[in-house]
Amino acid sequence: MSSIAFVVKWVASIVQIAGYSATAFGWTPGNLYLFLVGVLGWFAVGVLWNDRAIMLIHAAALAAMIAGMSSG
Repeated sequence: MSSIAFVVKWVASIVQIAGYSATAFGWTPGNLYLFLVGVLGWFAVGVLWNDRAIMLIHAAALAAMIAGMSSG
């Protein structure tokens, strides 16, 4: 595994956990921005690993988040 993918996946994971915590404490819209960073990070990991399943789930999550954020 490349070291860049290792770093990105752990940073993205920590940022997403921060997003969950922000949601639990009602810190909006900050929680959404944390989730966006985490989702983009994991999408990048999917690209680095050439893993289409990871790319698909995070592209779908990103699209849903953008749609939800733009409708609100």
